[in-house]
Amino acid sequence: MVITGVLTDASLAFGVAELALAEGAEIVLTGAGRGLRLTERTARKLEAGSGGGVEVLEFDVTDPGHAAALTESLRHRWGRVDGALHAIGFAPESCLGGSFMEAAWDDVKVALEISTYSLKLLADAVAPLMPSGGSIVGLDFDATRAWPAYDWMGVAKAGLEATCRYLARYLGPRSIRVNLVAAGPVRTMAARSIPGFSTFEDVWAERAPLGWDVNDSSPVARAAVALLSDWFPATTGSVVHVDGGYHAVGA
Repeated sequence: MVITGVLTDASLAFGVAELALAEGAEIVLTGAGRGLRLTERTARKLEAGSGGGVEVLEFDVTDPGHAAALTESLRHRWGRVDGALHAIGFAPESCLGGSFMEAAWDDVKVALEISTYSLKLLADAVAPLMPSGGSIVGLDFDATRAWPAYDWMGVAKAGLEATCRYLARYLGPRSIRVNLVAAGPVRTMAARSIPGFSTFEDVWAERAPLGWDVNDSSPVARAAVALLSDWFPATTGSVVHVDGGYHAVGA
């Protein structure tokens, strides 16, 4: 299983990796740029659960050549891949925090390339190694409404949801499932970088029918690992909400 997006042990992807290991999966992590060292450092915290080392491969989604290189690295290691987690997202500061109308295209296209198109690039890397089918799961934040401060990242997530559906359409005949988990707000490094994130924290637990703990990422990890497993053999192109039910109710 390929897990992207692990920077620290507070990353949502870390919780997915930890649970996948506990359920018996073999995993590799990917990282890129200045974050690669963080990923390598955090991988050591997973090694106890892996029964050995957790390898970290470089995968920079802004370099198209990295997809082919990742395919070859995985082919050499395993020969095939059963699942992959997409937990990649980034937007320049100008694209967040209420400056939606001021953001320039040069910044917006960075957000779309890294946060949206990268799902297709990950599929390019792993689909050739899924001859008998497999599962690709992405981490999402509900893109059906406009959120305070989320701005162009919200647009990128809307694109991510559309990309999920199109990948499901084109990869389905190869028995490859593609789904997203729309998580409620969790205190991760990525969340803390969003100006106004506390706005979500203040209301989510109050309005979600099941309640919500912004410090607990385990419900998200469980959903992602379930979708990566063979327990959802006929589910694809879906956005599974793991948000305490917030998305389903009005004010």
